[in-house]
Amino acid sequence: MSAILEIRNLRKVYSDGTTALSGVELQVNRGEFIAIIGPSGAGKSTLLRCINRLVEPTEGAILFNGMDATKASPTSIRKMRREVGMIFQNFNLVKRVTVLRNVLHGRLGYMNPVRGTLGLFSRKDIEEAKRILVRLGLQQQMFKRADELSGGQQQRVGIARALSQKPKMILADEPIASLDPVTSHSIMEHLHSICSEDGITCLVNLHQVEVAKKFATRIIGIHKGTVVFDGPPEHLTGEMIEKVYRK
Repeated sequence: MSAILEIRNLRKVYSDGTTALSGVELQVNRGEFIAIIGPSGAGKSTLLRCINRLVEPTEGAILFNGMDATKASPTSIRKMRREVGMIFQNFNLVKRVTVLRNVLHGRLGYMNPVRGTLGLFSRKDIEEAKRILVRLGLQQQMFKRADELSGGQQQRVGIARALSQKPKMILADEPIASLDPVTSHSIMEHLHSICSEDGITCLVNLHQVEVAKKFATRIIGIHKGTVVFDGPPEHLTGEMIEKVYRK
């Protein structure tokens, strides 16, 4: 397998002096479904947000498809973000507009800014968004406002929006943290099966170790901004879990 993402000596120090990441080194191969685990404040969210440049790294290199995102031009970063779907813990939907329109927002990176602002989506994009919503079991919610949906349904809309970008990679930042166990399992099933069927690489931040062990092909454990475990789920022993979550 060839690498889609390579991270070299990634450091992030915030303006208040907090070191969120300390020399992270990772290589991610195409098609992997990676769970990143660790306690709150370990640096998991900062890592994902550095990858797509929502957060500016202090030092290091982030190579996506061979391009160093830390040195890329604004135009190159915009192009990269089209290929990297993002799923958020709090869904990040536009509550007052329809589910379908929220999914279509995933196409904005491909559009002329004026057409995007006016919501002038092509018939092809609209039909594809509808197909994605059917795939996620949301055909009955298509024309409802996003704030009429349950938390689990809203997160499925978040997945649909990411898919509408036709991404090569998805970054999911605590996508089930605010959901009950049954809904959480359903969301992970959707995310895992879609990424597997479509060959999409996925990095997902999780608090739930058992969920990570069930769905991931590889688990990365982060403690205080440093990778302390990187391997298959079966190698994540109780001793290693304690190392990841120790105070």
